[in-house]
Amino acid sequence: MPSSHSAVVAGLATLIGKYEGVGTPIFALALIVAFVVMYDACGVRRAAGKQAALLNKLIETPGLTSMQVSERLVEVLGHTPVQVFVGGMIGVIAGLII
Repeated sequence: MPSSHSAVVAGLATLIGKYEGVGTPIFALALIVAFVVMYDACGVRRAAGKQAALLNKLIETPGLTSMQVSERLVEVLGHTPVQVFVGGMIGVIAGLII
């Protein structure tokens, strides 16, 4: 599934660039926000998902820990770079169409 967060921020930046102009400060701000959201979706959140998977394995290892855990950590947190890219392209296309 493509990243819906990437699609929304890319679409917003595209619409602002289309109607306000690409040389405006509001477009620059929208572009920066879009990059931050896409980086977070692909990098930070994905790394947190990998850490959650490792912690779940550690907790399930017999004899390693005596902790009782009532719920597992969520492992699917981020997106792959392809999902973020496709989401961003969908946002740009939607912004150009509207």
